[in-house]
Amino acid sequence: MTEDISFRLLADSDWDAVVALEFDAYAADNLSEGREALQARGRSSPGTCFVLEHGGKVRGYLLSLPYPLYHCPDLGQVEEADFDSRNLHVHDFVIAEDLRGKDVALRFIRHIREQAERQGFERISMVAVRRSDILLAILGYRTHREVAVPAGYGKRAVYMSMEI
Repeated sequence: MTEDISFRLLADSDWDAVVALEFDAYAADNLSEGREALQARGRSSPGTCFVLEHGGKVRGYLLSLPYPLYHCPDLGQVEEADFDSRNLHVHDFVIAEDLRGKDVALRFIRHIREQAERQGFERISMVAVRRSDILLAILGYRTHREVAVPAGYGKRAVYMSMEI
């Protein structure tokens, strides 16, 4: 079932699918940002935003952008700033529910790490929500509980990073 999965750069024509996936994944937890914020983050670093295709359809996405280490975007603000940073911050990472638990996330995380290394980044960071810190720790991400995460990410959100 997962043999025909591929990853590619996000295109303008993908935004409807990305917004729908984001809403399905986060709306129930009040973590949904909406189209304007998502597109602003995508515009800030189009070379580090990817989609996952399966069966000819967008079934996942990953928005990442250069961002200062130990900082993260606020979900309540639309940022237009570009940062010159050797840290690649994975801001949003969603896979369609029916593809979860099939090593798809692991393949996508490996893909972004390869891309980050190829582009000269030194670290990857992200804010883990909804207990995703457990999987990320297994993959080598280190928890930074000393880093304050904006309240919009939820009570269990934790900042994590790893060296490339």
